[in-house]
Amino acid sequence: MKRFWKEVALDADRVVTLDGRPVRTPGRAPLALPSAALAEAVAHEWRAVGETVDPRAMPLTGLANAAIDRIAPEPSPFITDIARYAETDLLCYRADSPAELVARQEAAWEPLLDWARRRYDIHFATTAGVMHIAQPEATLTRLAEAVAACDPFTLAALQAIVSATGSLIGSLALADGAIEAEALWRAAQIDEDWQAEQWGEDELATRARDAKRASYDAAVRFLAAISEN
Repeated sequence: MKRFWKEVALDADRVVTLDGRPVRTPGRAPLALPSAALAEAVAHEWRAVGETVDPRAMPLTGLANAAIDRIAPEPSPFITDIARYAETDLLCYRADSPAELVARQEAAWEPLLDWARRRYDIHFATTAGVMHIAQPEATLTRLAEAVAACDPFTLAALQAIVSATGSLIGSLALADGAIEAEALWRAAQIDEDWQAEQWGEDELATRARDAKRASYDAAVRFLAAISEN
C-alpha cells in the first residue's frame, strides 16, 4: 500500500488517524490503543512510513493488530500457548559441564526461579540435560493463572517475549518489573553465547539471532508502553 496521508494524529479514544480518518486493523476494527504512550508509539510508526507501507518496519502496529483482532475475541488459545512454556522453561534445563557454563546459568537463572517461587508460592523441578522433566501440577496451574490475568495487549507482548527467550518465568518477571529487559535477554542467550565463544559465530545463526532480538526489543517497547500514561 502506498502512503496516501499527510497527517497522523490520535483522537480522544487513542485511535490512530490518518488525515482525520481512523486506521483500522486487518479485521476492520479501529486501531485503538490502551495507553497514551502506546498510542503515540504506534502513531510514530505511521508517521515514519515512506512512500509505501512496510509492515516489517511497524512491529508495534502488528502487535496491536494481533491484540485487537486475534487475542481479544478469544484469548483462551493464546493463554494456553503461552502457559505451555512453563512445562519446558529454559531456566529449568541446566548444563552438567563445563563448570564455567554451569556457573553462568546458575548465576543468571536461579534468581529468576527464586523470584517466581516467592511471587507465586510455587516450586520447580530442574535437571541437567535436555530430557523432559515434569513440573509440579500446582506450579503449572499457578503460572497459567498468571498468564490468564493479562489483558490482550499484554498477552500479545508476552507471547513474543516468551518465544524469543524460551522462558515464561523470565517473561513474567520482566512484566512484573523484577528484571530489566537487557538482563533477561543476556540470561536467555547464555547457551548461544557459550557456543559462539567456543566455536565462533555462525552467519545463519547470527542472522536468526538478530531477527529474534528485533522482535524481542519491539515486544519489550510495546509492553513498557502499555502501562505508561
